[in-house]
Amino acid sequence: MREIILIKLGEIVLKGLNRNSFEAVLKKNVKSALKSLGGCDAKVMQSAMYVTIPEGGDADQYAEAISKVFGIVAYTRACECEKNIEEMQKAAVSYLADQLEDASTFKVETKRSDKKFPMTSPEISAQVGGYILEKFPHLKVDVHKPEMTVRVEVRENSAYVHGNQLHGAGGLPVGTGGRAGIMISGGIDSPVAAWMMAKRGVELTAVHFASPPYTSERAEQKVIDLLGAVSDWAGVIKLHIVPFTELQEAIRDNSPEDMFTITMRRLMIKITERIAAKDGCLAMISGESLGQVASQTLPALFCTDDAANMPILRPLIGMDKDEIIRISRKIGTFDISVQPFEDCCTVFTPRHPRTRPTIDMARDAEAMIPNEEELIEKAIADVRKVWISPNR
Repeated sequence: MREIILIKLGEIVLKGLNRNSFEAVLKKNVKSALKSLGGCDAKVMQSAMYVTIPEGGDADQYAEAISKVFGIVAYTRACECEKNIEEMQKAAVSYLADQLEDASTFKVETKRSDKKFPMTSPEISAQVGGYILEKFPHLKVDVHKPEMTVRVEVRENSAYVHGNQLHGAGGLPVGTGGRAGIMISGGIDSPVAAWMMAKRGVELTAVHFASPPYTSERAEQKVIDLLGAVSDWAGVIKLHIVPFTELQEAIRDNSPEDMFTITMRRLMIKITERIAAKDGCLAMISGESLGQVASQTLPALFCTDDAANMPILRPLIGMDKDEIIRISRKIGTFDISVQPFEDCCTVFTPRHPRTRPTIDMARDAEAMIPNEEELIEKAIADVRKVWISPNR
């Protein structure tokens, strides 16, 4: 017997003629996630992926890494055995001994993909279940709400025995949905927005705006740490750190105070778009939630979108703060986001921001900035790049 991790594919199985390409990307992502643990052999057969754990590999670590790979709907550690009923029975009681010992009720479910196997699925379940009852007489069969479900899968080359399945990350494999530029701050929202788009298969290019001396190195490190947590799910992320001080000071000195934030957002969008385009992105991602702050009203969003030629994706737009926080805790970014190191979005905050700006107001406020194009080009030329790798 040898141990594997059995992966159930998610939306991929609904794809048509391009399903093979989705499976190939998922296989690549699984291997990448497990590379630092010792690598693996992975193969896709009959709507499932089989990951063989190398000798000496830590199955718990392998399973934890796989739990963060998008495109997987469920996974479980499983035992591979010979395709005969005696070996299946032995595998069930030996491999699942600890779980069976702790349970009080169980049932056996069998999936027989190999229709040439001489026993039917109900017959296999009955034989394996009877053997389990002999070895664990404290157990009772409950076919409706068992504490433990023993699953037997009879496939073309082997049989597999495993216990309860665990939920996977879901979504689509990163790399199947194109590339987009995420405007990342040190707050709660933008890392969640990045994670949500990665779940839809989007590769991420990150853009962060720094304004020293108004923002600190610790604020910058906070963003790197946030992207590190996101990259556990999204893979390698290239971060572009944009020096934004001169532009922010130009906004402060020339733009009407109630339009500071709108003007700042318009310039951020213009810079992000140029960086994203150079990196092969087809869209930008922002963490706005409708009505959460003054710059996220519909009129304000309309004015900021006016500065863009590239689509802006807002996965959080209809979510409330509690929903966003719940996801941030799940993905490991919340505790980082609440660290007291502020980003440039808190610099020169207007006392009374305009909540119902018009396009003409936004364009007029931006036009007041002298040498805008020169300042934008200088900021882009001075960008620093940092490669963020998963913390696995």
